[in-house]
Amino acid sequence: MQVRETTVPELDPATDLDTTGGGGTTPPPPAPVPRARRAKISWTTRLEIALLAGPALLVFLAFVIFPIVVAGYYGFFSWQGYGPAVDFVGLRNYLTILQDPSFHEALLHNGIIAVLSLVLQGPVAILLALLLNRRLRGQSVIRVLIFVPYVISEVVVGTGWSLMLQTNGALNGLLENIGLGGLAQDWLSNPDLAIWTLMVIITWKYVGFAVILFLAGLQGIPEELTEAAAIDGASFWQIQRSITLPLLGPTLRIWAFLSIIGSLQLFDLVYIIWGQYVSSTAGTSTMVTYMVTNGRNAGSYGYGSAVAVVLFVISLVVALIYQRFVLRRDTEGALTGKGGKRG
Repeated sequence: MQVRETTVPELDPATDLDTTGGGGTTPPPPAPVPRARRAKISWTTRLEIALLAGPALLVFLAFVIFPIVVAGYYGFFSWQGYGPAVDFVGLRNYLTILQDPSFHEALLHNGIIAVLSLVLQGPVAILLALLLNRRLRGQSVIRVLIFVPYVISEVVVGTGWSLMLQTNGALNGLLENIGLGGLAQDWLSNPDLAIWTLMVIITWKYVGFAVILFLAGLQGIPEELTEAAAIDGASFWQIQRSITLPLLGPTLRIWAFLSIIGSLQLFDLVYIIWGQYVSSTAGTSTMVTYMVTNGRNAGSYGYGSAVAVVLFVISLVVALIYQRFVLRRDTEGALTGKGGKRG
């Protein structure tokens, strides 16, 4: 006797209808999902937003946007800083800036400072942060000592270093006293050494900020990951290379962005240590020192305003490019919650 197999039609659990096409009733198309109605913002909420954000917005417009607009306006005039601007020169100021070799040299110095800041401060700050992230005696004191130079005024830092690095200053005197007088140099005026002297000062002052920033990033890395890697036999440096540094990537990218923008706007240390004239001959001039020297000090405020606009445009372009190609995945992950793979 043969047993005849029968196929039991499959039922859709949502509709209890046959979905095998075996003669059952075809399920109806799903009903369209109604679009969520946008919640209306009450006038009370709008008033609260205006009261909270209004003062900050007014300050931003008054001290950021308005000066940029005014500088752009005066950049089209040959203006000495007093009276109405009536001598319209069009784009002549901007063309002069772009054709001036001194501005090209200052722009090159800013680029060198930006690159060297990343190369010098980054590894030093990472090593110090990894060291201070471990339990050791006197950890808090070491953190304070590293961070103190960052909070000291640039005027104090520049004055102290300029006195110490003069030809008859403390550094050359120390070298002579210990029998290394042959190493004494003109640290500030020698064009071959001045840019490196500046980088030592910048690194000494700003590495503390990078260390504190990296320490904050290290605090957000779960200890379970490093402990599991250690149990699996990974060495300390393997853990840092494969776990710590990739997870520290967003903090590193933010620090690099701040360092680059700060390098483009560097002024106070250079102006205090080298002054308006020595900086150009010593090879440490920047775009801002160029602006002050050829603008305010030369009595040509229209030209100085044009330099300020060019500096703003360069900084804005660099910031947008960095945002587009480097910070994009960090910001998208923060806004959408789909950060993806970090590195």
